[in-house]
Amino acid sequence: RPSMPAESGVAPLPGIGQNESLMILPGLPMTAVTVYHNPRCSKSREALRLLEEAGVTPVVVDYQKTPLTEAGLVQVLRRLGCEARDIMRRDEPEYRELFLDDVTLSEAHLLGAIVEHPRLLQRPIVVAGDRAVIARPPSLALELVGLAARPEPA
Repeated sequence: RPSMPAESGVAPLPGIGQNESLMILPGLPMTAVTVYHNPRCSKSREALRLLEEAGVTPVVVDYQKTPLTEAGLVQVLRRLGCEARDIMRRDEPEYRELFLDDVTLSEAHLLGAIVEHPRLLQRPIVVAGDRAVIARPPSLALELVGLAARPEPA
């Protein structure tokens, strides 16, 4: 699987120019897909499995080993259409220890906390072009890339 260098923040589109697209299925144009992944998370593994079974070969970023920069987080948030607090895992010890439930904290403060403690980031985050989803449930990853989840055979 392709991976992302730590310095860049948001995954580059390796081998894809700005005006080019990949073809995943006949007639279905597809820009490169990036999965911000935690291999220990069952939902993250499931989203990755669904994408790969559908023929999508995403760039996989283990965001705990290769954390997003603040600028990278801002780009992901724009694609998600949400704010930093919306992508934070509130059940992590760091969330409580850093008093991140304080509603007066600025967006910059919350972004800094995620950068310093990547475990706070919801997962998996799947980015395709200018859109992204937190793939919970994992089938949202397929919807993002234009592939409907197929029902299991009876």
